[in-house]
Formats: sequence, structure tokens, C-alpha cells
Amino acid sequence: MGGNAGRVHGTVAAGFEAVRAEFAAVAAEEGGAGRQLHVRWHGRAVVDLWSGEGVRGDSLFALFSAAKGAAHLVAALLVADGTLELDRTVASYWPEFGAEGKDRLTLRELLAHRSGVIGAEGGLSSAELADDRVLAARLAGQKPYWEPGTRYGYHALVIGALTGEVIRRATGRSLQELYDERVRRPYGLDFHLGLPETEEPRFLPAEAAETTDGPGGTRGPSAPGGPSAPGGRSGPGGPSAPGGPSAPGGPAGPGARGPASGPPALTAVAFNLHGGGWSPRELLSFANSRRVRALGPASTGAVGNARGLAGLYAAALGGDGERPPLLDRATREEFTRTPWTGTDAVTGMADSFLLGFEAKGSRYPALGKDAFGHAGAVGADGFADPGTGLAYGYTRRRFSSAGPGAAPENHRLVDAVVRAADEAVRD
Repeated sequence: MGGNAGRVHGTVAAGFEAVRAEFAAVAAEEGGAGRQLHVRWHGRAVVDLWSGEGVRGDSLFALFSAAKGAAHLVAALLVADGTLELDRTVASYWPEFGAEGKDRLTLRELLAHRSGVIGAEGGLSSAELADDRVLAARLAGQKPYWEPGTRYGYHALVIGALTGEVIRRATGRSLQELYDERVRRPYGLDFHLGLPETEEPRFLPAEAAETTDGPGGTRGPSAPGGPSAPGGRSGPGGPSAPGGPSAPGGPAGPGARGPASGPPALTAVAFNLHGGGWSPRELLSFANSRRVRALGPASTGAVGNARGLAGLYAAALGGDGERPPLLDRATREEFTRTPWTGTDAVTGMADSFLLGFEAKGSRYPALGKDAFGHAGAVGADGFADPGTGLAYGYTRRRFSSAGPGAAPENHRLVDAVVRAADEAVRD
């Protein structure tokens, strides 16, 4: 490992020095593990930091379920311009989806993870998970795992394909094309749903977590989720499968979704652990596949850096001083209200979803109830907090040894960022 592996690079604005100190402490605890942190406050970059062997500020990482945030920004834009209607049935856009009693499900219910189509009988292959159109075709005739609209549960690996197919039927364009045209390129975001081959030299492959549970207690690589995968810490961005919480049996970390309280079969289906169709240890090969990066599946296939992730939410929240906010206030408020309360049938967490986005205020107490975003399995997290004007992006190259989902250090970093912003306001 090079001597600069643990060194912190980058800058912070005056008043945010404590954030750099906290980031440095986090980096020191994991040595050369690559990470980035970027924060915008009312559109202005106030934190831009990175560390790790071979990592730069513009390095690109696999960010898994962070894709869901970008996907649902596109959905919100289409609702705002009248192309999509939240209370119209999914089957009115996509007739084939109406099979097996799904004909009355509304788009609002779909975005709130209430369809019951959390996976497919017999499991899904990596090839199906990589291609949203193929995945949507497989799911259209699937019998739901509960009566649509009667409960909610995290659609970890499929929500992007389901939302994307509604968008494709309504517009004739793929979600990925619309994201690139309406969000990524206009705002210059280094956050991709479909990474161009020209950007491949900046991509750093995802790395397995390290564990102390090897022979003699020595550290060594493990599958994502640690030595017990499946069953590592569950969290809002990642299971022991791409993009969501872990299978039953794992301990819950701070702020994590936790073990499922519903039937274990639902968790297994949602994370494709049934039927032999998916192994949790395929996470790395999935994310590190050029085909996955090129296709950019909208549930699991984000590639980007902290600048791009924070920039995505800064664009949604308040623009950048040159361009207007992506979302008008009415649309943002529509998408950031908790649509239904109760316990997630897959993860056991309460009130964890808004429309498409995760409710970040329930994870990070320092944030407002309308804070919205989405984590990614490697430990990344990103969000916008309308009350403070903060847009946050944290990325990692190596899976957290605590297990998939937003890594525990996000709590420390978010608290440091919010304190710095609060103190700046008082000053």
C-alpha cells in the first residue's frame, strides 16, 4: 500500500473544517479504502474530499442502488410535466402488467413499493437483472407476492425496471435516455445510468469488504456483507444482493433496515436468494461487469462519484445558480410526503419510503422529515434536505465490513455537515 493511501485530499469551505477532520478520522480507521465526500449547501460546493490508494476526486465507483434516486427524479419530472399521472393505473400504460390481479395498481402505489412484484418465481439471472427491458418483460406476468396496494415492501432489485417500463410505454424512450437528456448532461453530473466506454479509464472496480474473522484473526477479503453473507448488516441501499438489505439472519447496524419481520420467503424473493438464481457473492462480478455498467440498470447499476451524487440532489433541490431546480416545489412536496405508514414487509423497517426515494429523515435525525435520497450497497449514500439546503454525496470503493447498505460512518459525516451548516447560519 502506498504511503499516501490514508491521506485526505481536497478542500472544504471556511466553517466546514470539522467535516474534513471527521472524514480524516474515518479514512484513518480503514487505511487505504477509497472514499469520497462532496457536499453542496444552497448550491455551493462546501466539501470536496477524497482518500485511498489510487483514488481521485473524479474517480468513478459502482454505486448500486443509488441509481434508484436518479430513476425516480426522472419519474418526478414526468409527473411535473403531465406525462405521467400518479393515480392512473400502471396497466393503462403497460397493459401486460395487468395480469394476475395487478390491473388496479396505480403508479403512486408502484413507486411506494406496494405492487407485490418483488421478484420472480424461480429467481432471476444476472443477465436479467442487468437489462431493465428484459427484466420488465419477465415481471409483467408475475403473480404478486401480496395483494397489490395492501402493503409495502422494498422492491430491491426490480423497482427501477418496473418504473422504467412505465416511462418507456408513456414516452417511447428509456429511463436511462431521459435521465441523460434531462438530468445528467444539462447539469454536468458525473453520475451515470449507463457509463460511456470513453469514461471507463476512471472506473475503479468495487472491492470486497475486509474481515477480521479469517484464520488467526488476520484481515482478509470477504464477500460483500462480510463473512456471514448473506446476513450482513441490512441498510437502505444494499442487501447481500445488489441494492437492498440483507437476507434474514444478519445483525442490523446503526440506522439499518434490520432483519425482516415478515415471512422470510419475502426477503429471499426480494433479494433473489431463492431458486438458485442469484448468489450474494456475485455482487462484485455484477458491479464490475462492463455490460452492467454500459446498460445502467435503474435499480442497481449506478456508476459515479461523490461530486455527481451530491450534484444530482443539488440539482433537484435548488439548481446551481445558472439553471433552475429540476423539481418545482409542488412536485418535490408530492414525492417527499410519506404516502403510507407501516412496516416494510421485506425489511421490517417502519415508514422508510417516500415516493420512490428513501426517507432520509428517518435514518439521520439531524435532517428534516422531507429529506429524500437513496443509498447504495457498497456503503454510499446521497440525499437532499430541503430544510437545510444541503445536498450530500458519500461514496466508497470497498464494501463496508459492517455489511451492505449506507455505511455506519455516514451518521458521523452527516452530523458533522449539519453542525457546520447550522454554525455558519448562526455566524
